[in-house]
Amino acid sequence: MERQLNTRCVVTGLGMVNAIGANVEECWENALAGKEGIDHVKSVNADNCYANLGAEIDFELPKEEEKDRVSVLCLKASGEAFADSKLEGSIEDPTRFGVIMGSCVGGVLSIEEYITNGEKTEDINKMTISSIANHVATRFGAKGVITNVGNACAAGAISVAYACELIRAGVADVFIVGGADAFASVPFSGFHALHALSENPCSPFNHSNGITLGEGAGAMVVESYEHASKRGAKIYCDVLAAGISSDAYHITAPRPDGIGQMYAINRAIEMSGLQKSDIGYVNAHGTGTAKNDETEFLSLHTIFDNAGGDLSVSSVKAMVGHCLGAAGAIEAVYSIKALTEGKIPPTIGYSAEDLDVLKEKAGEIDFMPNTAREKELKAVMSNNFAFGGSNASVIFAKDLGEVKETESDEEVYITGLGIVSPLGNGVENYVNQINAGNKVSGNSVLAEVGKDDFGKFDIKMAFFRKLDKFSLMQVVSGLEALKEAGIAPEEGKEEDYGMIIGTGDGPLTTVYEFEDHIAKEGNENGSAFNFPNTVYNAAGGYLSIKTGLRGYNVTITNGSQSGLQSVGYAFHEIKQNRAKGMLATGTDENSAVMQKLYGQLGLVADGDAKLYVNQSGQTLSDGSVSVALESKSSAEKHGSKKYAVVAGYGMAHEGVKYGEIKGSDAGLKNAVTMALSMAGISAGDVDGIFGLGNGVKDVDDIEIGLVKEMFSATPVINVREYIGEARAAAATLSVAHAALTLSGDLAADQDAFVFENGVEVKKVNTSSWKNVLAVAQGTGGTYSAVVLKKAE
Repeated sequence: MERQLNTRCVVTGLGMVNAIGANVEECWENALAGKEGIDHVKSVNADNCYANLGAEIDFELPKEEEKDRVSVLCLKASGEAFADSKLEGSIEDPTRFGVIMGSCVGGVLSIEEYITNGEKTEDINKMTISSIANHVATRFGAKGVITNVGNACAAGAISVAYACELIRAGVADVFIVGGADAFASVPFSGFHALHALSENPCSPFNHSNGITLGEGAGAMVVESYEHASKRGAKIYCDVLAAGISSDAYHITAPRPDGIGQMYAINRAIEMSGLQKSDIGYVNAHGTGTAKNDETEFLSLHTIFDNAGGDLSVSSVKAMVGHCLGAAGAIEAVYSIKALTEGKIPPTIGYSAEDLDVLKEKAGEIDFMPNTAREKELKAVMSNNFAFGGSNASVIFAKDLGEVKETESDEEVYITGLGIVSPLGNGVENYVNQINAGNKVSGNSVLAEVGKDDFGKFDIKMAFFRKLDKFSLMQVVSGLEALKEAGIAPEEGKEEDYGMIIGTGDGPLTTVYEFEDHIAKEGNENGSAFNFPNTVYNAAGGYLSIKTGLRGYNVTITNGSQSGLQSVGYAFHEIKQNRAKGMLATGTDENSAVMQKLYGQLGLVADGDAKLYVNQSGQTLSDGSVSVALESKSSAEKHGSKKYAVVAGYGMAHEGVKYGEIKGSDAGLKNAVTMALSMAGISAGDVDGIFGLGNGVKDVDDIEIGLVKEMFSATPVINVREYIGEARAAAATLSVAHAALTLSGDLAADQDAFVFENGVEVKKVNTSSWKNVLAVAQGTGGTYSAVVLKKAE
């Protein structure tokens, strides 16, 4: 059975900052006037580079202590959107108020600062994307779903889509969404190495000879219509629908046939209930590279020619540059302004000769050369396409279409597992190691991927050579989970299956090493081979290329709990009929770089970590764990094994200083309460808990307090006791271990912690367990909880 999801999602606040403006109105008026924000770069050294242009912000930003520039930009745009929405004082339940932010390179300026200016401890917690949404949530009091999207240049657009999915699912009422990225040496040097930078200001759909990088942030307040109308909010427009897909083709280049882009665009139109002719304006991705412009040109003409409409298309990147993870959010704000103001910003940079060429190839589409145009609009579309083959299309409208979002009442099963860990690789190996009582030792351990894995999953050397360890671990665990589940989509059905990649630190090792190299050798000597692996969604991109899965593909990053949050995200994609099956994964890497950074933060144990007792620090570890989720009908169609039922989840935040967790106890309690409620059970129904303690006192104490308060003597099994703190991988492994326990694959008698009288380790029999709870934490006070039930 399916039910219609009728909840309207509306935009009530806008915020923006980029090279042509410090706020929405200034950015908008300058865009209509065709003002170019591109000039010779000042913040990076381009002396020996063939290109030296960028769209940098040249006005002073607010002073923000202990934050990277990317967070400063994001807070500025978010603050404007929050003020514009007049949300202050109107949030009745802050656990239903969330933040989702997109970024491509996150705090890469802090990595540069750390490497070039004395390796200061204060820079470490600014480095990853994870911190961005945390800062926004803590500033504005959001205590619900908090995460960041790491899908490179599509990240900002995906943040809008995910927020609306959660609102329609009834999980939240209101979100601040958007994206941010700062101008930095790593992306500049990387695109320079790829020869993707233009020597002149970029000219989308015109000369198409390269991109010009920019910086900035865009933010929106998105909320349910009921929430907005109850508080009398000004409503800009509805967010009708979104389409998200993966090319499964190449890590940096779009598919020449445009299949992935066209699926995302068509999916958005289909789910919006609109006709193609209702779309009056498309804010194109329009980067100015030959391959992107050619593919997008093909996609737009294929879909909209002969549709009976009057379509205008422009790219604001000719004015503000390519703002990477901020692009989707900035361009969404421009799209909404076009819709509400009845004016369309131009694509600048066309000469008289260029205009003659454009007339010959533009066909039915008006590509808006040089001059803004007034036009009454019913609906607009914003498109973004990214490294990793990530595609996103979002539709905003004045009037509500016949939105076709639905929710299924089918159960969602775990049908496949994939494990890469320091105990070895493979589900069978993991079961044998745990049943034998084997554990890692020491304060730093590593997972390994080798020839046996390549042979088992037919990984050719030509493919292997492109991957860093982070991506390689993800590919291996993902392939095993799909194989276990028996998921092999029919030709033409590749969009039915997708993946949510969860990671705490992402490819931080690769980014650090790339920055370290160019700091010594110059920005002109960046590695074209390594640069693609600096984006967080590279791992998901490689996995889609290897598997051919072209469905919903998103990378989320908000600390260790991302590996559990991915399960909740994937669960919703299936429940809301965007996929028949999904991979939910957690992947994080250990390396000399990570050992150095975590050691400097004082989080690594002197010897073996002692969970819940000694609490001197963690055993730093790594790995990748993938869990295949399927709808009941999909699982039964190909006879998948049913390990367990995903019955419910919760996500919550209790803001504390980023880099800390003490004082955020309420966040864990709220996440657990939400998960139990969604699953329809009480704390007394929980037979076992799969815990989050890692040997760090503040982390362990929060869990001990929660268990004592809500669960009394309920036993806690912790996978970190066996594999160390593998961050997101350990969070997903908690779900995998729980599923193996419920299915009976693991021995019934297992070691567990009991907190009823101090901290005791007891042998517990799990054979009668029916309901279990997995929990995970992220620094700054973010938590996720998932309830699994025994599959009957």
